[in-house]
Amino acid sequence: MEHWPIGVAILSVLLFLGVPIAFALAGVGLVGTASIIGWTPALSLLGSAFFDNGRDYSLSVLPLFLMMGNFVVQSGVAEDLYSSAYAWLRHRKGGLATATVIACGAFSSVCGSSMATAATMTRIALPSMRKFGYPDQLSTASIAAGGTLGILIPPSVILVFYGILTQQDIGKLFLAGIIPGVIGILFYSMAVRITLKVGNIDLPTEPKLPLRDRLRALRKTGGALALFTFVMGGIYLGVFTPTESAGMGAGGALLLVILSGKFTVNSMLVVLYDTMNTTAMMFFILFGALTFTNYVNLSGMTIDIQTFLSAFGDSRVSFILIILCIYLVLGCVLESLSMIMLTVPVFYPIAASMGIDLIWFGIFVVMVTEISYITPPVGMNAFVLRSVVPDVRLGTIFRGLGPFVAMDIVRVALLTLVPSMVLLLT
Repeated sequence: MEHWPIGVAILSVLLFLGVPIAFALAGVGLVGTASIIGWTPALSLLGSAFFDNGRDYSLSVLPLFLMMGNFVVQSGVAEDLYSSAYAWLRHRKGGLATATVIACGAFSSVCGSSMATAATMTRIALPSMRKFGYPDQLSTASIAAGGTLGILIPPSVILVFYGILTQQDIGKLFLAGIIPGVIGILFYSMAVRITLKVGNIDLPTEPKLPLRDRLRALRKTGGALALFTFVMGGIYLGVFTPTESAGMGAGGALLLVILSGKFTVNSMLVVLYDTMNTTAMMFFILFGALTFTNYVNLSGMTIDIQTFLSAFGDSRVSFILIILCIYLVLGCVLESLSMIMLTVPVFYPIAASMGIDLIWFGIFVVMVTEISYITPPVGMNAFVLRSVVPDVRLGTIFRGLGPFVAMDIVRVALLTLVPSMVLLLT
């Protein structure tokens, strides 16, 4: 009798009790593996997962991109991106909310973190939207939804994790995330218009700026644009590997801080500490997930799930629809990193066996995971906003997110029906 359902049940109980996901994954993976092949080889696999992977040069891409994101936050780039976007949209209804979405997408392209994007843009955009009478429901929703683009638009930490777990080219994953990310910005901007229309919300506008002034405002974004082009262009042209691009990006972000005049020894120490702290946490989660993957492979879980899914039909569309439903349910109780670490080791071998491109599948998984950032009860971006502006209720934020979640579903459907849009740049 297969005993992997017991392992999954124990893992679920541990997570429900609040055990850190890294220790829950590693513990269940170790005990489950030992029950199959014995303690000595199980402990050997555990040591290999932590020690050998800890020395893997390719993993240095993670702390370097985290450092790049932290330096970008320090540089004040977000303010320039927001003011530039508003200069072009100030004469349109809901221009501030649309500018917020665009600024979130642009900022995430050099930050790589959804929660950092949401926290930073809340401090910058929310006061302006309140000043012009925007309802909190729309203001907070546009920030929370725009922030989700941080895990898709490269450089994305989540895509790095996916690439490591599935041994896919991280550079190709980054390139594949660009078009879906741009579509996300467009669809979220449409969600702002839908909110205004459905809610019959009348908002003030400002006179349209002359083209010269708008171009002058756009000039402020040169640093962020240059950094993104430098990092992604280097990968696309083969000038350097993703790992090398992470180091170059971190150096470029440090240069932005220096040029902005915000470099201090104290800020440097804060960036280094935050990078070290986050890296240690993510490495423990990654190594725990790799230990759990060993158990998944040995227990026959993947084969059993594949057999179960075949009962619904062996077509790729059926598989994608089932995976979509599973992620939407998991998104109500788990945050994105936990979802990736728990499910990718199980699902990607099935996707590969069905001939599904694993680069496309990675973007699909990340897009569906994005939705978990803005769905109750565990919408991490909503909680980030709540921590920055405690006077706004979570219910207010989640009610405003309805049109944005709907547009996310439409985007997932579009890129599922036209997969070439994802793979065009790769």
